[in-house]
Amino acid sequence: MDKYRIDSHKLIYHVHRVYDWLNGKNVYPIYAEISPSGTCNHRCTYCALDFMEYQARFLDKFLLTDRLSEMASLGLKSIMYAGEGEPLLHKDIGEIINHTKKVGIDVSITTNGVLLKDDLIESTLENITWIKVSINGATKETYAKIHRASPDNFERVIKNMSYAVKIRNNRGYKCTLGMQLMLLPENCHEAVLLAQRAKNIGVDYLVIKPYSHHPLSKTTKYKNIRYSEYLYLSDKLKNINDNNFNVIFRVNAMRKWDEGKQRNYRCCLALPFWSHIDAGGTVWGCSAYLTDERFRYGNIYENTFKEIWESEKRLSSVSWAEKELDINQCRVNCRMDEINRYLWDLKNPPEHVNFI
Repeated sequence: MDKYRIDSHKLIYHVHRVYDWLNGKNVYPIYAEISPSGTCNHRCTYCALDFMEYQARFLDKFLLTDRLSEMASLGLKSIMYAGEGEPLLHKDIGEIINHTKKVGIDVSITTNGVLLKDDLIESTLENITWIKVSINGATKETYAKIHRASPDNFERVIKNMSYAVKIRNNRGYKCTLGMQLMLLPENCHEAVLLAQRAKNIGVDYLVIKPYSHHPLSKTTKYKNIRYSEYLYLSDKLKNINDNNFNVIFRVNAMRKWDEGKQRNYRCCLALPFWSHIDAGGTVWGCSAYLTDERFRYGNIYENTFKEIWESEKRLSSVSWAEKELDINQCRVNCRMDEINRYLWDLKNPPEHVNFI
């Protein structure tokens, strides 16, 4: 059971924002992804953002917290700290997390979990909605091969997540703790073992997702992977589920990957509802087109977020994406795919909609 709707979307719970958009208003994003750090301590074999070159750049804490306060006032509801690097490499990530929640924005983190140390857990967990750790093997040997990292990192991540569970439970925090496995030929035989390990340490879920090739990625190793070969795992993994733990086996996304770009929409409509800020402060319309000037809105070092969001550059980019972008060139399993399906149906309803 996917109670978090990870394989779907949650825009349906933001009716007022969608209503304003349908009526032609300039809406601010509900959700943003921010890269506090451009560098990473791993070099995963499947990394989609390898073309960003793992630059040793970090967002300025003081500028970022100013912009976070502003973005909260404009209606931003949530932020995922992730991006082209490992977010926990930012030396001030704890302060950034706590400030984000203080100004009223929900916080999530996607991380490899190696740097999720005890003091960081103790000082921030109360203010985090969810943490998802990328862990792509159930043994240190497989993990090290895929993450291209020290085998010792595997047990360190298990230890860190175990401690997070302990602190969460002891203090009554509501932070959801999850793990994520990118299903690959090298680790498919360990999916069940990882699910059992995740359940045993007390995390809430394990997501098992398909690879999705980024159009700009240097990595081509997995472009021809087919997930029909792995669907048998679904029944095995269901047996591990209980009231406190779920394996979210993303069958819908796997089938989309195997079947190709069969979309019910003809243009991208989702860009007004989200944004991406890289570790250099550039605001992008889409994470699948980082470095593409057509999706570059501005930079938070040069302008306020409000100035960037209301700029002619952004409005022109959104208009171009709706009218001219060839979505057949977009990433399969784009982050906004389900949202685009929903928005397209709203804009292009079938006949007899009053017969509910």
